[in-house]
Amino acid sequence: MTDVTICLTNPKSPTNVGGVMRAVGCFGADKVLYTGNRYDIAKKFHTDTQNISADIGLVHVDDFFAEKPKEVPLICIELVEGAIPLNEFNHPPKAFYLLGPEDSSVKQEWVDQADAVVYIPTKGSLNLAATVNVLLYDRFSKSTQDIDHTSLIKQSRDVNNRLAVK
Repeated sequence: MTDVTICLTNPKSPTNVGGVMRAVGCFGADKVLYTGNRYDIAKKFHTDTQNISADIGLVHVDDFFAEKPKEVPLICIELVEGAIPLNEFNHPPKAFYLLGPEDSSVKQEWVDQADAVVYIPTKGSLNLAATVNVLLYDRFSKSTQDIDHTSLIKQSRDVNNRLAVK
């Protein structure tokens, strides 16, 4: 995947950020940006179990928009009245996905600047890591990538897993 950035607004949970990094490693994105100081305080408890942050940047920034390339669409992922359901959304080839904090929402001014505002149609809200997983899986599932499924399974599964469908 190229030119995909995940932006986390003032995340507070190292577990969620670890889950986001795992999702990014599994489904692909170029980098993860985050604002605020709550994660910096809690990050010693991070749960990036696959150490994805060694390969994909997890970068603290003061302003997402200073990092956003002009040609890349801004997509807010949030429970917003009038938002596009994820299952109806067509992901652009390049995307700058902006997600709100676990205990609040994205700013109205960001929604106003967005090229699209998308929500995941669920009863209740997903946590931050689950949202990124669903978002990136949806993006991947709608892509036209050719995949050698046998090779992908062999390289992705646990070393103790040698199951096969007969």
